[in-house]
Amino acid sequence: MSAKNLDRKGRFRSKTIAFRVSSEENEQLNIAVALSGLTKQDYITNRLLSRDIVVQPNPRVYKALKNQLEMVYSELKRIDNGENTNSELLETINLIAVTLNGIKGGES
Repeated sequence: MSAKNLDRKGRFRSKTIAFRVSSEENEQLNIAVALSGLTKQDYITNRLLSRDIVVQPNPRVYKALKNQLEMVYSELKRIDNGENTNSELLETINLIAVTLNGIKGGES
């Protein structure tokens, strides 16, 4: 038998909600979750309930930032003079900037 899944207020999470996403949406969601440092469940719950996503800097978040920056760098090298950019890349760059700005503001 698995351990009980409780939220931050100690309430038992007994309801299951499922939905389908495209491969591209799944990739964007995974990037956002990795950069947040939260579990996917907590990230989705916070977003659906319009709660702020507060990034707590930790080694996992820094590794996710490093990996995403490497991906962005390789994509930018591939793009010729700003042509053929896609909205997912721009969203990822924006999310990285917001995360870094939040970490910078949180540590000062």
